[in-house]
Amino acid sequence: MLVSYLLLFALVMFACTAFHRLSSRLGIPALLAFMFLGMLFGSDGLLKIPFDDYGFADQISTVALLFIMFYGGFGTNWRAARPVAAPALVLSSLGTVLTALLTGLFCHLALGMELLEGLLCGAVLGSTDAASVFSILRARKLALKENTDSLLEVESGSNDPFAYMLTAVLLTAMESGITPGSVAGLLARQLLFGLAFGFGVGWLACKLLHRVPLGNNGFDTLFVVAVALLSYAAPAALGGNGFLSVYITGILLGNSEIRNKAVLVPFFDGVTSMMQMVLFFLLGLLSFPSQMPAVVGSAAAIAVFLTLVARPAAVFLLLAPFRGSLGQRVLVSFAGLRGAASIVFAVMTVISPVSTDHDLFHIVFLIVLFSIALQGSLLPLAARRLEMIDAGGDVLKTFTDYVDEAPVQFIQFTVPAAHPWCGRTVRELTLPPGTILISLQRGEEQLVPNGGTRLEQGDRLILAALEPEGLPGVSLTEKVVGTDDLASGARLADLPRRPGALIVLVQRGEEYLIPNGDTVLHPGDLLVINNTD
Repeated sequence: MLVSYLLLFALVMFACTAFHRLSSRLGIPALLAFMFLGMLFGSDGLLKIPFDDYGFADQISTVALLFIMFYGGFGTNWRAARPVAAPALVLSSLGTVLTALLTGLFCHLALGMELLEGLLCGAVLGSTDAASVFSILRARKLALKENTDSLLEVESGSNDPFAYMLTAVLLTAMESGITPGSVAGLLARQLLFGLAFGFGVGWLACKLLHRVPLGNNGFDTLFVVAVALLSYAAPAALGGNGFLSVYITGILLGNSEIRNKAVLVPFFDGVTSMMQMVLFFLLGLLSFPSQMPAVVGSAAAIAVFLTLVARPAAVFLLLAPFRGSLGQRVLVSFAGLRGAASIVFAVMTVISPVSTDHDLFHIVFLIVLFSIALQGSLLPLAARRLEMIDAGGDVLKTFTDYVDEAPVQFIQFTVPAAHPWCGRTVRELTLPPGTILISLQRGEEQLVPNGGTRLEQGDRLILAALEPEGLPGVSLTEKVVGTDDLASGARLADLPRRPGALIVLVQRGEEYLIPNGDTVLHPGDLLVINNTD
């Protein structure tokens, strides 16, 4: 039996990988392909795998979602997101509540749902989905003007906890009734435990990773996985909001000076991709297409109202004080994708003791299909039509991925006056072993040097060497220079030395500097530091 399950799991992974490549060529979101693949394998599909265990699906979906949210926080460049943090957090909190309220009232007044059931449907659909937004922005390399990509990532990463709280409150009210005092207590417990554990676990993990060497990269990775699990499970066990906690922990770790981020980034990138794959496949497997025609009308009406009325109303109302451009507000309205989080919350309604008159799971499932298929596919086109694409930006920028995928590393060097290399031929130089001089720029002239080429002052040289398989003794971290970190005009040589630490790169805006003792640091400089202690 175990061998059969492993074989099936391997086949599913191969199929998802193939669908991912096919979807990128066809221009459709990969997450949509995973859902269709699950439907193909499911009870109403070709393979007819019987699966209706909503409880098991809820457990797997929760684990997948917590890793997606952790890495969403870990990969958020807080330095880039800080200017849009206020509007993003307003949208993730008040925007989620307002969208849920408007959608719930529409379900009640237009579709005849009971008031609480309609509000429950609105709460489940209230948040935009981090997995969908992250996937589309990064897969299509959509860097957006006015920091809109950062705004969308922070909003979509932080609004799931609010939708979760609304869903929990409404399920409790429908099951046993609820008073204003109990609502306040439930929300306070969710927020307080979520915030306390998110900041507490994140802060402690950063301190431990910085001060305690764990031996090798593998144990660093294992430790961070344990941190992600703890930051969700601890507050959830006490009635707190685990999704809020794990997202905050991810932000703190991703924006702190910790060792081996260059290893952590690709690891969690792979884990998150697999979790998205498993999550959307599982949700497709859980669906019954034969039951969808009965709810397709209701789902279509809610999707249209949510996309054209509820989401734009919340965005335009709440972003008005922040004076963003009209193009930004229209794009943010259109980018309100619904995805895995909404279906995971819909599964919660199925496994709860609450009974509903409508098939909320399949209603939400169809709305998510509509959102990812239509909005997700048209998002790049909408960004171009609204002239919101930043051609010079890079949405894929991570914190410690300093090494390119190419197996060759390049070094640029300008020959200064009175340097020992001035006047010497290339064959007379003593270069480091395994290094070759591949290019020489002299004024406007570009030369490919040979052994007889004689170097002159001001020559710009490009040297190449093979990329090493490992980087022993290299553990890169980042630090942004604050106004309180240095005196005005202070040179690097004047700053206190930290044992085992060396500043190897300074990023100042779009400029990159290799520092020396005379380099003067400015507030806002991004320092890349090699820590060997």
